[in-house]
Amino acid sequence: MRRNPRISFSAPRRAGLTAALGAGLAAGVLALAPAAGAVAPQTATISFDCGTWGSGSATLTAAQNGTAATIEVSTSAITAPINVGAGSVNSTLTLTNHGTGAVQFTGNSNPAIPAGSPVSTGPLTGTVASGDSLEATSLKVVVFGITATCTATSAQAPGPLVFD
Repeated sequence: MRRNPRISFSAPRRAGLTAALGAGLAAGVLALAPAAGAVAPQTATISFDCGTWGSGSATLTAAQNGTAATIEVSTSAITAPINVGAGSVNSTLTLTNHGTGAVQFTGNSNPAIPAGSPVSTGPLTGTVASGDSLEATSLKVVVFGITATCTATSAQAPGPLVFD
């Protein structure tokens, strides 16, 4: 087999070319990856009144990946009357965006909850846009067909969840 004299690479040049191509490919893959957004604050607290189910504080923990966002809710406003299995709680968290309109985060994911323990639910999923400023107004929790509807009785602290 005859070599083409015009195209000849020495071993160091081939290694350099391979490294350059690899770096370019890695940069291209990074450029195509969806950007993870940042939500601030990541954790907020709020108080809920759940009528006959009770009242108390709740912790909201938010995360964002582009336009997809999740919020996990843990609240002492509702306690499990019996053991609740994982994935048995259907929840809807309603928030306002800049004080107007309604944005809902929904889901049926929860850890196992022992009888007498505070209810934890999530991640609840929703869609956000850059600049959304969300503050919880209500929480609906359905367990074994029984619905507890909670209304926010305080402002979120330290403030609304602002998405990037």
